Amino acid sequence: MTYRVCLVCMGNICRSPMAEVVLRQTLESRGLGGLVAVDSAGTGGWHAGDPMDERALEILTRHGYDGAAHRARQFTKDWFDRYDLVLAMDNDNVSTLRRLAPAEVEVRLFRSFDPEAPAGAEVPDPYYGGREGFEEVLALVEAASEGVAEHIADEIRPFRP
Repeated sequence: MTYRVCLVCMGNICRSPMAEVVLRQTLESRGLGGLVAVDSAGTGGWHAGDPMDERALEILTRHGYDGAAHRARQFTKDWFDRYDLVLAMDNDNVSTLRRLAPAEVEVRLFRSFDPEAPAGAEVPDPYYGGREGFEEVLALVEAASEGVAEHIADEIRPFRP
């Protein structure tokens, strides 16, 4: 059984693909890579098919991550059936996802898994800023990815051999 998680931002070219790459590597380092599928998407579709923002890719590469294969996708209502966990980068995307979600599906903020983050903390959108914003996003998603990986490990532990 594969546990499936989807990380969601607005256009799927900055925050959520950075988080996808980081979380996937975090899970691999914990020996969970083969048990968990990590995807990302945007609530908007205007970047569908585009690669990751070049600044996001540059920051990831500089820190030893590989995001070159990413292509943006749009999250649609029928995707809720595909995932065990849907995490949004900010409250606007949480609201959009909750309007699409069946009542029994919980949508959470990605940073809610970072024990150092204040309640309601978001991953800010770096798109309209400089490279320093992408560095900040990387630090935030690295911190939250540890907590997400721990949560997933706890979720799948009863099913592990």
